[in-house]
Amino acid sequence: MSLIYYPIIVSLFAIAFVYFLATQIKKAPVAGDKAIAITAAVQEGAMSYLKRQYKTISVVGVILFVLLFFLGWKIAIGFLIGAVLSGVSGFIGMIVSTQANTRVAEAARKGLAKALDISFKGGLITGLMVVSLGLLSVSGYYFLTGIEGLIALGFGASLISVFARVGGGIYTKAADVGADLVGKVEKGIPEDDPRNPAVIADQVGDNVGDCAGMAADIFETYAVTTVATMILGSLLYPRSPQFIMLPLILGSVAILASIIGSFFVRLGKKESIMGAMYKGVAATVILSAIAFYPVISKLMAGSAIPVLSLYLSTLVGLVIAVGMFVITEYYTSKSYGPVKSIAKASETGHATNIIRGLGLGMQSTAMPVLLIAFGTIISFWLAGIYGVALAVMAMLSISGIVVGVDAYGPITDNAGGIAEMSGMPEEVRKITDALDAVGNTTKAVTKGYAIASAGLAALVLFSAYSEKVNVGGFSQFVLNDPKVIAGLLIGGLLPYLFASFLMGAVGKTAGKVVEEVRRQFKNIPGLMEGTAKPEYGKCVDIVTKAAIKEMMLPALLPIAAPILVGFILGPQALGGLLIGSIVTGLFVGISMTTGGAAWDNAKKYIEGGAFGGKGGEAHKAAVTGDTVGDPYKDTAGPAINPMIKVLNIVALLIVAFLI
Repeated sequence: MSLIYYPIIVSLFAIAFVYFLATQIKKAPVAGDKAIAITAAVQEGAMSYLKRQYKTISVVGVILFVLLFFLGWKIAIGFLIGAVLSGVSGFIGMIVSTQANTRVAEAARKGLAKALDISFKGGLITGLMVVSLGLLSVSGYYFLTGIEGLIALGFGASLISVFARVGGGIYTKAADVGADLVGKVEKGIPEDDPRNPAVIADQVGDNVGDCAGMAADIFETYAVTTVATMILGSLLYPRSPQFIMLPLILGSVAILASIIGSFFVRLGKKESIMGAMYKGVAATVILSAIAFYPVISKLMAGSAIPVLSLYLSTLVGLVIAVGMFVITEYYTSKSYGPVKSIAKASETGHATNIIRGLGLGMQSTAMPVLLIAFGTIISFWLAGIYGVALAVMAMLSISGIVVGVDAYGPITDNAGGIAEMSGMPEEVRKITDALDAVGNTTKAVTKGYAIASAGLAALVLFSAYSEKVNVGGFSQFVLNDPKVIAGLLIGGLLPYLFASFLMGAVGKTAGKVVEEVRRQFKNIPGLMEGTAKPEYGKCVDIVTKAAIKEMMLPALLPIAAPILVGFILGPQALGGLLIGSIVTGLFVGISMTTGGAAWDNAKKYIEGGAFGGKGGEAHKAAVTGDTVGDPYKDTAGPAINPMIKVLNIVALLIVAFLI
């Protein structure tokens, strides 16, 4: 049997397993009484937003599809496949989340183990669907058309991912910030209190931002990394097709390892939720590491690079993945010093909380960047730039289980909201709170994993761009060339400019939500007393319209910038832009995602009873820090992942016109 059939078969098997998981979740009982109306409102709001978002994106997509058709039908169709499947990944993530959350809330009545089982399975559906669709699309299109249209497939996936991350991020954090500032700070009511008019918009935001946006993001990163490694293999070793096939085969092996690893997610005697998650991840990493060697030995025997060097490169990628998990958990978990230091700083006021949080975010970049730097050097030493690409591919190959751990977070967050709003017993809320607290850390950990893999994937894309520029007769990029320096500076600027647009959009939209929530508390008699019902739809409408409007400019920035720089200043300047954006993008992305998560968990640490607990002055300062950290960790920071890859993909698409 031809090797190309294996990734296609494994992808279809994974999709069948996802269907099996979905039927299991559907059989679980849903929460009744008041929870039915709340769940329906969240589902309706999420579906309405995604329809409007995709309708807006489709206009841009159609224009680009027509333009790309002039470059060849394979490129145009590849773009269409990548865009559609990235959108489908986000849509599936949202559907699963909105159906699982009410079942998790109901399962919490039966204990922690049952609630964990359903919430993790819900997340795993999204994770396995993302990687199986990514592998199926890349391997299937390569099987049908060869390598020519693959970069456009990556471009389609990246474009949708940017819009999904930007739009969903603006939506979720504007609603969250608006709800917290009036509800917690001004009115002193609990999180997810049904009296808060913004609470449904906040619940919807968890799904369209953390689930739909994250799923589209990881699908894009997975597909683009696979494509970039394949293209690099074809450029470096044009007479050795096994270098093109290797990333597809490794992806197939890791999907099977993720499925097996998921069965290890079980509560132990200590009932450690994080420990249960890590057992699944550890099993997947170990199984992948064991299985990679015989696969590489058989496929790459007699190739230009020794088998052992290729295998060790994959181990480097797995070590970087594990290292990112450990480092990010240290900086974002309530169990360790960094988060406790922010909580301690809250005792002396809002300003000291902000100062400490900003400083911690900056500090948190050091270890990940050093890890990435050493990993890049070692894998390059082992197998050249192809070794670096293989390390990134190995790192991303375990995305199925990693996304499962991530997507579990918003499901449990929503489950807690449903439990609170529908008046479920206190013991139910304790279980959902315990699940949600771990969810905050798992979301932070996987965002650290995502930005590290995005930076490395962009580096691989740059290597492919560099190879094509050199083939065109241009010399290497040198720092005594003023155009390269100009490109570096412009590229370094872009992540900051991009993040500033998103932070501004969240701030502006959150301000409108605050005004609306204040208006309702003032003008609706009995709202604060709980005898009147808030107008939830008003806040949902505000954030929906604002997110659609505000996402356009930042999402188009990474498309326009490389085209302008490439055609005005030339391919050397564009090469500088790509490297500059990767370097600053890594730092901005890590500092925002980690710093924001640390602010969030510092607030939760205080709410657990430290430094005066809920309602105290330290808590009020921590809520302020959390509202600053929200757009950091859930809007601007994660959106930098697809942004830096879109820059590189657009550069690859236009390089033929520049040389």
